[in-house]
Amino acid sequence: MFRFRLGSIPVEVHPSHLLVSAIIAYTSMRAAQNGWPFAQVAGAPALGQASAMGVFVLSWMLIVFVSVLVHELGHALASRLFGYRPSIALVWLGGHTLPTDTPGPLPWKRDVVITVAGPLFGLMLGVVCLVGYLFLSGGSPALDFFLRTFAGANFIWAIFNMLPVLPLDGGRLVNTLSTRIFGPRRGMVVSQGLALLVCVAVVGYSLSTGWLFAGIFFAMYGYQAFRMLTEALGSGSSGTLSSGALENPLAQKLREGKFALDAGRMDDARRLGAQVLEGGDGLTAELASHAHHLLGWVALKEGQGRQALDHFSQVQGLQVEPHAVAASFSLVGDDARALDWWKQAWQTSSDRTVMHEYAGTLIRLGRAPEALKLPGVEPAAAYSCAERVLFIRGAYSEAAAVGEAALEHAPSASIAYDAACAHARARNVTDAMRMLRRASELGFRDAAYAASDSDLTALHGQPAFEEWLTELKQSVAS
Repeated sequence: MFRFRLGSIPVEVHPSHLLVSAIIAYTSMRAAQNGWPFAQVAGAPALGQASAMGVFVLSWMLIVFVSVLVHELGHALASRLFGYRPSIALVWLGGHTLPTDTPGPLPWKRDVVITVAGPLFGLMLGVVCLVGYLFLSGGSPALDFFLRTFAGANFIWAIFNMLPVLPLDGGRLVNTLSTRIFGPRRGMVVSQGLALLVCVAVVGYSLSTGWLFAGIFFAMYGYQAFRMLTEALGSGSSGTLSSGALENPLAQKLREGKFALDAGRMDDARRLGAQVLEGGDGLTAELASHAHHLLGWVALKEGQGRQALDHFSQVQGLQVEPHAVAASFSLVGDDARALDWWKQAWQTSSDRTVMHEYAGTLIRLGRAPEALKLPGVEPAAAYSCAERVLFIRGAYSEAAAVGEAALEHAPSASIAYDAACAHARARNVTDAMRMLRRASELGFRDAAYAASDSDLTALHGQPAFEEWLTELKQSVAS
C-alpha cells in the first residue's frame, strides 16, 4: 500500500483497490473499443494493440482512482465540518472514511450528512467533467473520450453507490433512517429486506448481461443482507439463547438491545439492557447473563472499563470475548492483566487491530523492543494504541511521552499533534508548544481545527499559541 495526505487528511491506497480498478478497465475494454481514440484494440498490430490496451487500462485506473478519492473526500470534508479528524482508505471496489477521534457513535443527523456528502461530491465531479467535455469537445479525440468517460463513470458511480445495500452509502443511509423511524429491530428488517431484493435483482441482471464482476460483489452483499435479515427476524439474533429463553417476552428487548448496539445507538442499548435486568419474575439467569454481556459492551464502547468489567463478571454460561476483557483491563489501568488477554485474543483471531492493541500494551509496560518485533507490526499503529488508552485514562503526561517516543519510529504530523494535545491536557504549555511546532514542521496546516480543538483549551490566550496559529495561517495562505 502507499500513503499520502490531502492537507491534514491521511490517505491509504491498498493494492486491492488498484487490482479492482485494473479488472474494471479490462472488462470494459470490449465495450469501449469503438470509441477509444489511441488505437483500435482489436485488429491492430500486436505491438500497437498491446500499447493501446496498456494506455486504456492505465487511463481507466486513473479515472477510478480519482473518482473514488473525490467521493471519499466528500465524506472526509463533511466530517471535518463537525470537528472530526477523518482518514481515508481506498480498498477493493471503493473506500471508506472514518473519523479517528469520535468519543462515541456518530449522532444520526451527522451520520446522514456525512454519508450523503460522498455521492454529492461524485456528482459534482461528473458535472465538471461534462462541462469540460461540452466546452472542449472536438479539439482532441483523446481528451474527448477521457472527459466523456470520466463524467459517465462519476454519474454511474454516484447512482450505483446510493443503492440501498450495505456497505454502499445508500445502504448506510437507509439503515440509519429506518432504524431511527421504525426502531432497531423493525428498521433492520426493512433495510435488509430491501437490500436483499435489490441484490437479487442486480445479480439476475448481471447474469443475463454477462456483467459477472458486479454479480459477484452483489452476491456477497446479498448474503450479508440475508444473514442480517434472518437475525432481525429472530432466527439468528439470540446468539446462544436457548429455545425456552426465546419464548420469554424479555428476549425481544434483549434482541432489540443488541441491534441498537450494532447500530451504534448506545443510549437505546443501555436502556433496553437495563429493562431486561429489571424484568422481575420473567428474568432468568440466562437472560440476565446476556443482558450483562450487552451492557458490558456498551460500557466498553463508551470508555468505561470498570463498568464493563462489573457487567462481564456477572456473565455466566456465555463466553465473553477475550479482546473485550483485555480492553476493559486496559481502560482501568491494569495492563499486566490485560496483556495475557490481548495475547490470547491475537493468537485466536490473528486480527491486526488486536495485534496492535497487544503491542500497545507492551509499550505501556515498558517493553517497546518486544512490541516492535511482533510480525507485521506497524510502529505508528502500535504507539497510537498505547497513547490512546493512556489519554482515555486521563494519564496525559504518560500519553505525551508515548507520543514523543512514537515520533522516533514514525515521524508524522498527526502523531506530533496528538502528543501536543496530551501535553496541553496535562497543563504542560511549554512542551505542548514544542510538539505543535514539530507538527507544523511535519506538515500540519489546519489552523482552524487547532483553534477550535478542545484538547488545546489550556493554550488559548497564550502568546506562543496565538503566534503559532498566525504563522500557520500565513503559511497556508502563501
